[in-house]
Amino acid sequence: MTEPDLGPGLGQVLVEEATKKSSLIWVRGSGPDRALWHVWHEGAALLVGDGPGEQPLPGLADGAVAEVTVRSKDKGGRLVAWTAAVAELAPHSEGWETAVAELKGKRLNAPDAEVMTERWARECRVLRLTPRDAITDLPDSSLAAAPLPTPATTRQPLPAPLGRLLFRRDKSNKRTSKRG
Repeated sequence: MTEPDLGPGLGQVLVEEATKKSSLIWVRGSGPDRALWHVWHEGAALLVGDGPGEQPLPGLADGAVAEVTVRSKDKGGRLVAWTAAVAELAPHSEGWETAVAELKGKRLNAPDAEVMTERWARECRVLRLTPRDAITDLPDSSLAAAPLPTPATTRQPLPAPLGRLLFRRDKSNKRTSKRG
């Protein structure tokens, strides 16, 4: 059975709708895949990072090509993958100002919301990922990879002396009844 020809615009529509609705996209430049928060605006994904307190953007350079994978918010499965042209926006340029206005509204828990855009101009990079091609032949495997090294650790058991201090019974709170 042959698949119907759905037209050239369907891939772009799928990329746009899936990326708009997803809170994270997986991006691979010349480095490892990274889950990145983004904003979809005027036909491209906008990212901010590489500064203190912001997400890392390794392997994403101006003029490079990146592969973006979008997953479903409810099931977590891969919806679509697309290649993107990476463009770094110059601070305070017209495109940068537009991108930062969109990103600022979606940036959660910013400790310095009043001066955040100036910090982004000084210390961060703002990238625009413009779709080039939708990849319709997704691999059959899971593409699972080992987690990236991180200083974060899982919880370790409490040292024995600390546990005794924290969880000892307080004998002064026991009620005693004296019968006379």
